[in-house]
Amino acid sequence: MHTIEPYWKWRDYYRAEADEKSPFYGRVYSEFEYIDTIYNYYIHPQWDFFGSETLYLKLLYVNYNKHVAIIEFIGEWNDCRANDIEFLKRDIIDGLIENGIYKFVLIGENVLEFFSDCADYYEEWYDDIKEQNGWIIALHFREHIIAEMQQATIHHYIQINEKFSAINWRQYKPLHLIAYLEAHQDKLLS
Repeated sequence: MHTIEPYWKWRDYYRAEADEKSPFYGRVYSEFEYIDTIYNYYIHPQWDFFGSETLYLKLLYVNYNKHVAIIEFIGEWNDCRANDIEFLKRDIIDGLIENGIYKFVLIGENVLEFFSDCADYYEEWYDDIKEQNGWIIALHFREHIIAEMQQATIHHYIQINEKFSAINWRQYKPLHLIAYLEAHQDKLLS
């Protein structure tokens, strides 16, 4: 797992450690010192800890004028044991919403497992953004995780399905990805 680095080709567009509104503002990253682990497996030092012992993230892109954030994840998303969604909602999402973000893209190709508890925090997140016509889209989550999320009724709040997992998001610049998702939402959801 230590070789899986967050997507870095958008660093010319956004860096969370340089964003005064980011929860990771001022953070200094090491390329060589591996200290964070998920189940005793070291992870790349560019991933950000947000309270969960099994799930880490990277704010790949935030644009306050366009009201959008793109977040990549790695690890095990465990709401049942660790209540990861509470940490995510309280420590990351609430701050982004307070700063005008109401469109979220979650990238989950490095999320290996998902364990649900209840959908309360997902519903709260959706309720916080729906008046602004906000949305949450999950890209590149694995098939078994999509099934688990749908079984837990999270798909009522997060747009998640196999069509979103098929999008080659790396071929886009951040704003082009957002424009593509907005233009194709109805088609992708049908």
